[in-house]
Amino acid sequence: MAQYELLLPKMGESVAEATIIKWVKQPGDMIEADDSVLEIATDKVDSEVPSPVAGKLIKVLANEDEVVQVGAVIAIIETEADGQSTEPVATSVEEAPVPAEVPGTEQLSQASEKPAPVNFGNSSRFYSPLVKSIAAEEGINLNELDQIKGSGAEGRVTKQDILEFVKQRQVQTDVPVEETPAANATAPARQPVQPVEEKQPAKQAAPVVSVSGGDEIIEMDRMRKLIADHMVMSKQTSPHVTSFVEADVTNLVKWRERVKGSFEKREGEKITFTPIFIEAVAKAIKDLPMINVTVNGTQIIKKRDINIGMAAALPSGNLIVPVIKNADQLNLVGLTRSVNDLAKRARLSKLKPDETQNGTFTITNVGTFGNVMGTPIINQPQVAILAVGAIKKKPAVIETEYGDVIAIRHMMFLSLSYDHRVVDGALGGSFVRKVADYLEAWDNTREI
Repeated sequence: MAQYELLLPKMGESVAEATIIKWVKQPGDMIEADDSVLEIATDKVDSEVPSPVAGKLIKVLANEDEVVQVGAVIAIIETEADGQSTEPVATSVEEAPVPAEVPGTEQLSQASEKPAPVNFGNSSRFYSPLVKSIAAEEGINLNELDQIKGSGAEGRVTKQDILEFVKQRQVQTDVPVEETPAANATAPARQPVQPVEEKQPAKQAAPVVSVSGGDEIIEMDRMRKLIADHMVMSKQTSPHVTSFVEADVTNLVKWRERVKGSFEKREGEKITFTPIFIEAVAKAIKDLPMINVTVNGTQIIKKRDINIGMAAALPSGNLIVPVIKNADQLNLVGLTRSVNDLAKRARLSKLKPDETQNGTFTITNVGTFGNVMGTPIINQPQVAILAVGAIKKKPAVIETEYGDVIAIRHMMFLSLSYDHRVVDGALGGSFVRKVADYLEAWDNTREI
């Protein structure tokens, strides 16, 4: 028998750790090659970790809700192969028993006792399992934790933030109080120097919510908490402005009706409107590149790559935004393949973390739900997001060489929300108009 070390796999260049959500297999279970062993989560996506070997799971080295570094050993699998494993098996280091006669044993055992766990469900903020663990070990209550100013992404509390808080709290507790000597009773007593405490903004009391016996209380899942934090942070960061344009996409609709059958037969893919919208946006970004920027303090960072995210609704009701990298370099067939592949794997929770990162512009299709327009929230750190509404048949005025006529046309609204810190109305309005122009000027004879 040999033992194989299952490592937490690398999930992308910018992903260094993941949280264990659930062990699908338990110690003693038999595993086939490519069987899912556990489910993990990053800040962006949930995914499964398959086993590259067949065998028996004999030990798990990470608990559920624990944060694990990429490359760390998370489980030991016993295989049928002869010989020793090519990788050293990580063994847990057990503490040696403390002899009864060693002084201080009672104090050590008392110090090792952990305080009662904190109920984090009462907080509106998201805390990583590592931060929760440190808070529990240090006896930090929920009120104290909510007052810590986070330095992480979206204002989250990092390991360094909570450790610095623990350090400052110990300093405040350990400050000695000097007593005034009796001989100098007439002199004013010296006051101990207290550390200057950074004033925290007063936390507004949460509104009282009345819950009756017939109401159902549903706890947010991990992804919904992340979405909630991200949306609030975006509104607090960027002054949102939305511009609207109505576009006549009759030629586009008729062209798709004409080619969709032959395209699916030839390419094995269904062509939707989404890749067409992405192509128009990529062209408009090339014309007006200052919409493809991010903000860093007082600096505007102009992005070289055009990476377009497309918001996709999941079966759970949550939202995820897979990103098509270098969308301007793909033709319509390539965009269609990318859109269909990412949408399918998003619904199956098979996206890789890198496939939801580094977007520079986002499109959301509110028309999928029958909505004609929307005012989307910017996907930070981007500065603009486009909502495409439902395509509806409407009477419209058509200008001809013989005069104006009223005809039935396929019309749709485009809504662009943008960050007014760096995108003025002229740029925002011109950009959404440029996208509409590309859609309206669609060549009805185009071949793909």
